[in-house]
Amino acid sequence: MVALSIFSELEESPIFKREEALSAEYVPTLLPHRENEIKNIAKNILPASRGRKPQNTFIYGPPGIGKTAVIKNVFREFEDYSDRVRCIYVNCWDFKTPTALLTKITTDMGFFTQRRGWGKDEVISRLIEALNKTNKGLVVCLDEVDQLNKEALYDLLRINQYVKNPVGLVFISNYEHVFADVEPRIRSSLAYEPQEFKPYTLIEMKDILASRAREAFHLFELGVIMLCANHAVQQGGDVRVGLQCLLKSGREAEKENAKKLTTKHVRAVLKQVKEAKPQVLKEKISEKESLILDVLNETKKIGAGELYKKYRELAKKKGEDPVTDRAVRDMVKHLKEIGLVEISKKKVGKSRLIWKAKIWKK
Repeated sequence: MVALSIFSELEESPIFKREEALSAEYVPTLLPHRENEIKNIAKNILPASRGRKPQNTFIYGPPGIGKTAVIKNVFREFEDYSDRVRCIYVNCWDFKTPTALLTKITTDMGFFTQRRGWGKDEVISRLIEALNKTNKGLVVCLDEVDQLNKEALYDLLRINQYVKNPVGLVFISNYEHVFADVEPRIRSSLAYEPQEFKPYTLIEMKDILASRAREAFHLFELGVIMLCANHAVQQGGDVRVGLQCLLKSGREAEKENAKKLTTKHVRAVLKQVKEAKPQVLKEKISEKESLILDVLNETKKIGAGELYKKYRELAKKKGEDPVTDRAVRDMVKHLKEIGLVEISKKKVGKSRLIWKAKIWKK
């Protein structure tokens, strides 16, 4: 009974009312300053509820400005509005290949699909069967579409030839020109309407963080919001930075057994909260790519040949089998595409110089 009493006392936080409201994955009911974008996307996918083809949409803009939260919010509302449409969200970091993507969509529709052993054509047939049996429209969001094998786009687009209710697509990327190098046969079928998401202003950031703080905390000083919003804007305008400021300062207040979140708690944690994008990407890249970044963090400039030599040394030191020189070059290219590595135009001998990315911090 004593133990139960202790835990009961600890469970009720004087600071946090609903801590999950500060999570980057949390999708609030209201998304301040994205009302126009929400309406445009909703208008584009609405035809699916009437058995008509939705307008494909391409959402682009810098990281951490509400692109994913908006589409999840719209999908949630759309499925509540119409039982004739299935909305499926896919992060292409996790499902990059045609088979992986199609299997994910078919499984989310409630139709068993073997994750291993099935060929792509078998999975496509299964998805077509699922769409025709349910007699529902389908809208798929491909978040971080720049990570997707572009052949998967072609496979998904051609499904419309075999189903009664058309499939609509929503693409999300940080990069406006993500489809620039896509084959003409695929590009001509995308037929998307672009929807740019512009960075938040300081006042907009303040409104967004205030909305989350009201959900998350019992009591807080008004100055808390301005401090966190200003720090988020200075660190690239990423809402996740502001949310981290609020979360960490809230935990700091809990340590002190404070009754209210104050600016003193925020100032105590500001230096700990850095730009979010590098940390998010660090969690997603492969272990081998992480080793390459470790090498780059040890030097300002390095030629491709020297990079491979140092990479091999580090891999062996960590007990890993090093990959080939070509594989390392491919990984560097990928790291450049996602913004973690910069490659200069200068040359050392026959090698281009590789610079560690300015945003990358260990």
